[in-house]
Amino acid sequence: MHIEILKPVVALAIWTMVMWVWMYATRIPAVNRLKVTPDSLVQDNPPTLDQLLPARVQWKAHNYNHLHEAPTVFYAIALTLALIGAGSGFPALLAWMYVALRVVHSLVQATINRLMLRFMIFALSSIVLMLLVACAAVEVFAR
Repeated sequence: MHIEILKPVVALAIWTMVMWVWMYATRIPAVNRLKVTPDSLVQDNPPTLDQLLPARVQWKAHNYNHLHEAPTVFYAIALTLALIGAGSGFPALLAWMYVALRVVHSLVQATINRLMLRFMIFALSSIVLMLLVACAAVEVFAR
């Protein structure tokens, strides 16, 4: 089935929603403990949540934001491959590898947040994404 690549697309979207829940499950109690009011965050030159909340709380929010950056290329390329009937086999395997690496990256960033480890995982996921883009380029431009 050529739409096999849509499974990792949906899996990454589900993971993004998991991170959204985790972010608010930690952020809302932290905001409440500090008695930060929403209105105080929209005044002229307000302190940011990065300045107010503990780093361990903000790590989840930062990762949630990261899941809306490089993965946008993944979504576009995976959908392109599905649309042209080239979303099975090696491209689908690469897509699953990308999703697995993004989940591992999220877990590292949200828990221990070791920068060099995160970077290595991110770099590896970027290489996998580049291979997926290359697969799409070959399929699109060879037709």
